[in-house]
Amino acid sequence: MEAFYQTHAYLVEHTNAPVRRMLMDEIDWNARLIGIKGTRGVGKTTFLLQYAKEHFGTDRSCLYVNMNNFYFQGTTLTEFAGEFHRHGGKVLLIDQVFKQAGWNHELRQCYDLYPGLKIIFTGSSVMHLTDKKENPELADIVKSYNLRGFSFREYLNLQTRNNFPAYSLDDILANHEYIIKEILPKVRPLNYFQDYLHHGFYPFFLEKRNFSENLLKTMNMMIEVDILLIKQIELKYLSKIKKLLYLLAVDGPAVPNVSQLATDIQTSRATVMNYIKYLADARLINMVYPKGEAFPKKPSKIMMHNTNLMYSIYPVKVEEQDVLETFFFNTMHKDHKLYKGDKGISFWVDGQLPFRICDKGCKFKNMPDTLYAMHHTEVGHENQIPLWLFGFVY
Repeated sequence: MEAFYQTHAYLVEHTNAPVRRMLMDEIDWNARLIGIKGTRGVGKTTFLLQYAKEHFGTDRSCLYVNMNNFYFQGTTLTEFAGEFHRHGGKVLLIDQVFKQAGWNHELRQCYDLYPGLKIIFTGSSVMHLTDKKENPELADIVKSYNLRGFSFREYLNLQTRNNFPAYSLDDILANHEYIIKEILPKVRPLNYFQDYLHHGFYPFFLEKRNFSENLLKTMNMMIEVDILLIKQIELKYLSKIKKLLYLLAVDGPAVPNVSQLATDIQTSRATVMNYIKYLADARLINMVYPKGEAFPKKPSKIMMHNTNLMYSIYPVKVEEQDVLETFFFNTMHKDHKLYKGDKGISFWVDGQLPFRICDKGCKFKNMPDTLYAMHHTEVGHENQIPLWLFGFVY
């Protein structure tokens, strides 16, 4: 146990989160069992350690452990939590909980046996913590949250040392001209927007390594660990899932030809649809549906989950319009439902707000009932709003 305390103290002391994540203030920290899901690489470990640093420092009532530690091959999580609790422990932070066999059963045991212990754990976005069919032991007791990659606002704050607040969609639609007047005297967002689209979503752009190579490595880990391990898929099917992701990326945002994809990766149509769902759960792709439809129906469009992935997986075929629509979908998807648009409309937001995403050369007849997200525009007017400003919704 002493070794874990020492590791915790070292990690907390050397943790310096570049940006304080908005999720930190959205979580109900009074809950006894909190699950923080997120795409691999978005900073879940740093988030846990930042929480420990803010609230406990090196106080031994809080302890961070990582399930990668081989110690847990000989000791159950329930046994470890009990020992920590007997030593006066109050808050146990568990990183990568899914690495422990039977993790959901053990978390339930901890919850029942140690009512004075709070457990906060991280997991993959593939995990459905509140699904009663997939996770019956935890669904009724866990509070589940999602940690996303950097928003454009967070990226901009990091790069310019500003502290711009987030704005709700309602705020942006009603007051975008006023909001922009608060931002422009301090920074020119368009000077940073393209860099964000290329490499700003994942925090590891801060590391002194090749970003694209690092992201490709992370994408492989998402498939090899997050999908295969958690979904219990045999290793022999790994190449099929990887090839499917590549084919979807090469096709660009489009209606998937499921029959052709099934032929290309030599499997059934049903399996292709299951793999597509797994890729979406892993936050590698987004599925776009018409209003009123959802999985298991075939999506009307498949997009990469965020723009950074587009530049890494198939950079020779990155169309600006596709990038802009991917950015808009990804940033708005946190708190809103987006559906396939009709003619002249890119997306229906929450089923009732028609948005058209416009690149630099976009020609359109201004329809008063349509909202226009304008690229290469610094200041908006009425229903024409700069695209970059939607990166401030979280």
